[in-house]
Amino acid sequence: MKKYPCVLSIAGSDCSGGAGIQADIKTISALGAYAATAITAITVQNTCGVTGIHPVPPEFVKAQIEAVMTDIRPQAIKIGMVNDGGIIRMIAESLRFYRPKYVVLDPVMVSTSGCRLMEDAAIQVLVSELMPLATVVTPNLSEAEVLAGASIKDVGQMQAAARKLLEYGSEAVLVKGGHLTNGSMCDVLQLKDRPEPYLFEAPKVESRNTHGTGCTLSSAIAACLALGEPVVEAVRKAKKYVYQGIKSGCDVRIGEGHGPLNHFHSPVPMHIFDENE
Repeated sequence: MKKYPCVLSIAGSDCSGGAGIQADIKTISALGAYAATAITAITVQNTCGVTGIHPVPPEFVKAQIEAVMTDIRPQAIKIGMVNDGGIIRMIAESLRFYRPKYVVLDPVMVSTSGCRLMEDAAIQVLVSELMPLATVVTPNLSEAEVLAGASIKDVGQMQAAARKLLEYGSEAVLVKGGHLTNGSMCDVLQLKDRPEPYLFEAPKVESRNTHGTGCTLSSAIAACLALGEPVVEAVRKAKKYVYQGIKSGCDVRIGEGHGPLNHFHSPVPMHIFDENE
């Protein structure tokens, strides 16, 4: 028997198709894995912003996860927008029960357009319940500032924040530096068992089409992990995928605001593993 490497995305739905569950499905599929989903919230949004969020009941989120985990048994789980403490606790309970091999946590707190997506009380639950279960946590600068309780203005402060966030229990932290004001494009990956961080630098692509880049990066990391890559190489390949997606999609107009990157700039065939791999 053979099987597809599978990733379960637990995240919110973006009706405009650029972020959230929709971006995750595109990313995971483009990288050659199989995408399953558990929807945590239905959002009303487009390229100009988010105007409404309707959380899915926690017990229904749990039922979605159970349906996938007991049947398809994904190798990796990506967790995106979870703005409700009850949903976070339900996800953590499911992770402790099913014990997936890899968990990529993207602590989505603010949308590209600046809309707050997570309640304050939910942040503390995320830190105490989900971060200790994560293989990789992928905050952007503003999210890392909230989680670390410190201002971040340069790469040195990014490294300090990454080390601080590791204290919450994950195996690795990737602090994304795309919003650094000095024009630098540097992400910092800190592993629990390695003192020195990995720095991933790339030239900045000038584009308004950056909607869903965080969702895309985290689901790309999860897909690469499901495909058998170690953490550092999974991050490296995911970053390359996102960079090429932004670069190839910068001249395309979708909507009146921040459009999406090009998820299918170089699609690959679906991977198939032998059952014993």
